[in-house]
Amino acid sequence: MGNDVNNDAVVERELELKLVLSPERSIPVPALLSYRSDDPYAVHVTFHLGTDHPVSWTFARELLVEGVFRPCGHGDVRAWPTKVGGRGVVLMALSSPDGDALLEAPAAQVSAWLERTLRAVPPGTEAGRLGLDDGLAELLAPTPADDLWLSDPWPSDESQDGE
Repeated sequence: MGNDVNNDAVVERELELKLVLSPERSIPVPALLSYRSDDPYAVHVTFHLGTDHPVSWTFARELLVEGVFRPCGHGDVRAWPTKVGGRGVVLMALSSPDGDALLEAPAAQVSAWLERTLRAVPPGTEAGRLGLDDGLAELLAPTPADDLWLSDPWPSDESQDGE
């Protein structure tokens, strides 16, 4: 057994989110937060909206980490912290061609789960988890062809004038 196979961490947490329908009305939605170290930049949230097909959203882990503390994100996924009835919550606004959703998650539970993901793959080490470092080094290493390209194949006019 190779070692690399086993150190893929999966950090999951089931929790109940609220789907906010209006300021007065929300419905509970069971959800699964999921993070895999082999996909280190992304977090996945799967909602069970009472249909046979759960809905999954994927967005940057960084966005959710930041969203616990301050508003962030733009476009399809935004997150921001607020208080509801004295409890800290994180609101996530998701937009897609199928519609928009505003979800409310308990901040303490989301933070605890995020901390586990950050222990599994500390911020800044994600690229290493993907094994990108070696690949990138190879891509960026100059090859003989690059040297040819960098040395100017066309003598400039000045040098010809001087001869």
